Amino acid sequence: MKKKSLSVKKKIHKSLIKYLDNKKIKLFYNNFSNYLEKNSKEKAKIGVAVSGGPDSLALAFFSKCYLLQNNLDGKFFLVDHNLRENSSKEAKTVILILKKFNINCKILSWRGTKPKSNIQSIARKNRYSLLENECKKNSIKYLLTGHHIDDLYENFFIRLFRGSGLRGLSSFGKLTSKDKNDIDILRPLIDFEKKDLIYISNKVFDFFVKDPSNKSINFQRTRVRKLISDLNKEGFDKKKFNLTIENLKSANFTIDYYVEKNIRDNAKFIRKKNVYILNNFFFNQPEEIVFRSISIILNKISNKYYSARGKSIINLIHKIKSNIGNKFTLNNCHIVKIKKTVLITKENHTKN
Repeated sequence: MKKKSLSVKKKIHKSLIKYLDNKKIKLFYNNFSNYLEKNSKEKAKIGVAVSGGPDSLALAFFSKCYLLQNNLDGKFFLVDHNLRENSSKEAKTVILILKKFNINCKILSWRGTKPKSNIQSIARKNRYSLLENECKKNSIKYLLTGHHIDDLYENFFIRLFRGSGLRGLSSFGKLTSKDKNDIDILRPLIDFEKKDLIYISNKVFDFFVKDPSNKSINFQRTRVRKLISDLNKEGFDKKKFNLTIENLKSANFTIDYYVEKNIRDNAKFIRKKNVYILNNFFFNQPEEIVFRSISIILNKISNKYYSARGKSIINLIHKIKSNIGNKFTLNNCHIVKIKKTVLITKENHTKN
């Protein structure tokens, strides 16, 4: 790199770090930094998911500061869903804004036919798929997302309306989640309120994208957001709500412990043949333990990221325990009951 370019780069970095002189921003950054130090390994490569909203731009700023201060390598990615007329133009604007701060961000475009229903859910899956594939290409261990505490509230109510159980209601939060490519997804802003992220984005970039879909009542998330706003006016106690979520997480952690124990004690995995052998005691556990245990095994055998429908898994367990048939297929798996033993293999494995 030429001396002049290096000098300009250092000047930009210095001006970026200078925003940490702001006491409020510094306090937020310390929380961000402490989270990463606690949840990531030293010197591991980091990926940052940017969208152009205030939350993701605040994430980009904090991430760049963290990378500079710790001499770490990181990549920034922005997914253009191509769902709105101006989305590509907005993406390029965000890229130019970030470039002024020497944050080089790559646009990942979602190609192909776009859905006419369930748009936000499908877009989310495609977004993560694009991000995860890019992380895999770049040997990135940790992917940072801009989810904040308002997202946590919204996801709780959305899952509640869908009839989610304990695992669904407590699965979104501070803790990392691992995707199918062994990439840890970290949410370092999960304790932040959106208003604070707007403050940071305005202060540093004097810019953020306002997504018009956030105001459209056609989307469930927008309606849930309004519901939470109305609850706040009625005195919705967020501190007690946070305590409720933490209690649910604690109960979920306990169940997961016994799920792991059930699989360890009552199931045997033969790696060479990619087959699980379940003994009779496997199905003698409480219903939720058996349900989660067999869900994990079906996913491992089929190598699928998403589980089979809960109703289908419950029906399978009922048939196995009630001796209704002895051969079943589910989630790309072949399940055979031989006396009191159950064998689970990948479906195409039995056809060879």
